[in-house]
Amino acid sequence: MKRSLLLVGLCSVLMVGFWSVSAAAPANFAGTWALDKAKSEGLQGPMASIDQTRVVTQDAKTFTVEASFSGGEQPRPPQKRSFNLDGSETTMDVTGRMPGKATLSAKWQGDGKILELNSVTKANVQGNDITITSMEHWELTDGGKGLKVHRASENPRGKQESTLVFTKK
Repeated sequence: MKRSLLLVGLCSVLMVGFWSVSAAAPANFAGTWALDKAKSEGLQGPMASIDQTRVVTQDAKTFTVEASFSGGEQPRPPQKRSFNLDGSETTMDVTGRMPGKATLSAKWQGDGKILELNSVTKANVQGNDITITSMEHWELTDGGKGLKVHRASENPRGKQESTLVFTKK
């Protein structure tokens, strides 16, 4: 009888331990991030000369990122995108040079260590309908002091890949 109680107790402790490991909180990307162009790879065209800052707010349900740009030949307005962290899609209107509508989705990978952000934008450029897709994998580095974003996108000009490295301000 004592062995049975001991075995049941041990199994209970192990189950609680496994449950707490699997229920670990996902990464929190909240904060202000500055692009480190020297450490980033695949920056092309005007994006190679522009400074970027991303301000991220995050709670259990929503992930919002506002990207600001400075420098370069043409001013670029800030871009704000909000994603539902439950995997459901959101939509937003896109303004500026390529007005249209974007469909956004997010999902966790790697036990909550990587956040995948997907965007499909249907836009109109000079009377032509186009589709722009992008997928970003966000991952914290350096104990939360760094952020690495692997980005793959496709538009009428082709496919592009880049790795953006940010430092927390």
